[in-house]
Amino acid sequence: MVDQMIGHVIADRYAVDQRIGEGAAATVYLARDLRHERLVAVKVLRPEIAAWLGSDRFLREIRIIASIAHPHVVPLFDSGEAGGLLYYVMPYAQDGSLRAHMDRGRQLPLDETMRLVSDIAEGLESAHRHNVIHRDIKPENILFLEGHPALSDFGVAHAMQPPPGTPRTEGGLAFGTPAYMSPEVCAGETDIGPPSDQYSLACITYELLTGTPPFTAATTRALLARHVHDAVPPLTTVRPDLPPAVSTVVNRGLAKSPADRFPTVRAFAEALATAAEGQEAAAARSVAVLPFVNLGGLPDDDAFCDGIAEELISTLSRIEGLRVASRTSAFVLRGRDKDLRAIAAQLHVGSVLEGSLRRSGDRLRIAVQLINAGDGYLLWSERYDREMADVFAIQDEIAQSVARSLRVLFRPESEGPLTRAPTRDVRAYEYYLRGRQYLRQTRRKSLDFAREMFQRAVAIDPHFALAWAGVAEAIGYFKMYYPDLPADLALADEASRRALTENPELAEGHTARGFTQWGLKDEAAAIVSFETAARLDPHQFQALYVHARLRFQRGEMAEAARLFEAATRAEEDYQARFFAAQSYAALGHSAEAEAAYRRALHVVADHLELNPDDARAATMRAVSLCRLGRKAEGLEWAERARAIDPGDAGVLYNVACLYALEGQTDLALTCLEETVRAGFGSRGWIAHDPDLESLRGHPRFETLLWPG
Repeated sequence: MVDQMIGHVIADRYAVDQRIGEGAAATVYLARDLRHERLVAVKVLRPEIAAWLGSDRFLREIRIIASIAHPHVVPLFDSGEAGGLLYYVMPYAQDGSLRAHMDRGRQLPLDETMRLVSDIAEGLESAHRHNVIHRDIKPENILFLEGHPALSDFGVAHAMQPPPGTPRTEGGLAFGTPAYMSPEVCAGETDIGPPSDQYSLACITYELLTGTPPFTAATTRALLARHVHDAVPPLTTVRPDLPPAVSTVVNRGLAKSPADRFPTVRAFAEALATAAEGQEAAAARSVAVLPFVNLGGLPDDDAFCDGIAEELISTLSRIEGLRVASRTSAFVLRGRDKDLRAIAAQLHVGSVLEGSLRRSGDRLRIAVQLINAGDGYLLWSERYDREMADVFAIQDEIAQSVARSLRVLFRPESEGPLTRAPTRDVRAYEYYLRGRQYLRQTRRKSLDFAREMFQRAVAIDPHFALAWAGVAEAIGYFKMYYPDLPADLALADEASRRALTENPELAEGHTARGFTQWGLKDEAAAIVSFETAARLDPHQFQALYVHARLRFQRGEMAEAARLFEAATRAEEDYQARFFAAQSYAALGHSAEAEAAYRRALHVVADHLELNPDDARAATMRAVSLCRLGRKAEGLEWAERARAIDPGDAGVLYNVACLYALEGQTDLALTCLEETVRAGFGSRGWIAHDPDLESLRGHPRFETLLWPG
């Protein structure tokens, strides 16, 4: 009815074409301005809103808005009353809103976020000088005009602001959008000033940087309560590449009390820019190593190509002052037809290293180039035509050249080769690289293949310490994931001892020894071995991660959280991220847990793009979604996981956790019982897992913990 009326009552000025949007307060129509021959957006207030406001008040307030002339505020062309309808007219934004530009879950680069926030803040500052408070800052109300963001809907938001002293709602009307409402608005206060808009802008800043607003909840009431009471999930946990100073600025903008925020929105934007200044220099010293392209076309060389790229990532990560994108983040872009600058922006790095490899007999050709992401120019390139035996020297030369090109300074004690040949036989090295590829997977067959590859490597070179450690590590992971199935701990004991005999200072050897000691139930000795490994090589992921798993199983959650976080700094890994979140949840640290689950969700999504058949990863994604209030998606991913591998004990266990989180006690217990029958026998883990809290005390649960 309103659609027909508006087209009729303003027909002398505007030719209404179609409805293009609808919100809580107004309906939006695309129209043609007959006088000026231009496309416009006509916003018509809902009848109940118009009746509540009254035409006099609406037109009086809209005149104030029309007086704001600023490039980052959408101008008002016209307003009025016609046929009992209140409307106002603004430009038609063909480039859409900020919401349309924000892909779900996408994290914008810091420099792009800064530009957007600075422009929005300038528009808000202009409005505040006119004593106009927007009250409904959200991505949908930020439109792009000629490529620049501009604030819209001041008209509705300002006109609907109740006079001081009146209740927050009148006739059931609420002001603002829950995801971006300030604590004072959520609490029903009526003396709302510029700090409220600053809080909303800080919410948008947080979402631009992380992909999600600072607070989410299943209901509006719960969401409003979170704005008022909950701590903000740490920004740097969700987005580890950000400078801590940026997190400090955003947190101040999100302060619960208006007095604790910045004096003005411009001050907030300026502080954000200052905090980000150091990031530009840091970005110049950051790199992503993309998977090397196999030009030979032989499938057997795929693992070799990936292994070379992974070894480069590992080597470069050990250079102080150089930040390297994780393997998971970089490898997910394999085969993507994407501009390198777009790749660098997605990975938050300043440069990209790409390469190709061709093998012919004992000859090896590797071509590499380092690209500056800022301008697309070549920083360095080289082609190596060498014997296969020179592969270690080639890796070292590439790493040294990348560091020099990015002006990373070496400490005097770090001079010399960055890569040392772990074996004299390249054939043994190939088997070792294949073993590392299999070890990244958690399936039983993959772990068996990993052990077989490492055993072939030591059969060729009995002095290959890393491969001996790999044998023990593969058995250790098998024992961790399938604790009730027979594992060759005697072989692991022999292999880990042999690794340390060949090289007593090998960090990987001490990690393998700790893994074996844990399997042999000597936890105290295992902890000493893990700590020794971390001292020898603080960047070694496995030492930190497996040590953290042991601490979690012992119920030492604070130490587990610290070690899982340290592991994620060594290597971005979805399991370490997920268990860090679990540790925080068990400690009752809700803000840290929420931030960690968000980060885990982002990392596991990348992992699943590379490994869509990883059922355990799918279940961790399911639990993370449920923990973040996205229950329907979580249950859907749980079903996917069970379809991928219905008999896997780890999958069954995580699905049981999901049912427990959802309060489906019988289903959770039945699934947990199936889990134990399928071979998951880590009762210490079951006893301390926070996801199973709702089951504690139930007779069936206690029977699982204490059988017989």
